[in-house]
Amino acid sequence: MALSMAFAAPASSELPVEQSLAMALSTERAAMRNVTPTMVSRVTSPLNDPAAIRRYDPHVLMSLPQSNDEQVRCLQEAIYHESRGEDIYGQFAVAEVILNRVDLPNYPADVCGVVRQNAHRMNACQFSYACDGRPDDMTEGQARRLAGAIAQVMVSGAPRELTDGATHFHTTAVRPRWSRSFERTGQFGSHLFYREPVRLSSN
Repeated sequence: MALSMAFAAPASSELPVEQSLAMALSTERAAMRNVTPTMVSRVTSPLNDPAAIRRYDPHVLMSLPQSNDEQVRCLQEAIYHESRGEDIYGQFAVAEVILNRVDLPNYPADVCGVVRQNAHRMNACQFSYACDGRPDDMTEGQARRLAGAIAQVMVSGAPRELTDGATHFHTTAVRPRWSRSFERTGQFGSHLFYREPVRLSSN
């Protein structure tokens, strides 16, 4: 008993000040390694940009008039079917992925083209809801209105600041083959987001 007590680790209060400080800093550094740029953005942007508070406020979004624009409607459908169970950030993140694809040359040049890409191929399209054989009706009124507002805000040019240029996502329930080679940029709820590697053209 006396032997085990002699070799017991000293309490932090018994350590020299320098050693206690070094242990505390080491613990803090380990914790900071788990803080992603997305987390920092979500914490600081409302302080740096008051408009961000309104952009991510469901009450403000629900008060917006609904748009009949075709591109907004296509984005609304994708947000609704792919992410209506997520929080507001998760739904904005899905919208970012679709708009990021619109900007790339290897995808269709508009929102409707992106969300309906390969929709004719059963269970082999880009967004599963578009080719799973089920109706695409948006039957949940509140979720439909919120998705429409998010779509309108994003199509109108709101900053894409959550996913760091992500072009793909999947739920934590699956692990598609491409996820092993794409850079993961964040997670919102049960959705993981990735950025497609840059393809260099050969001349």
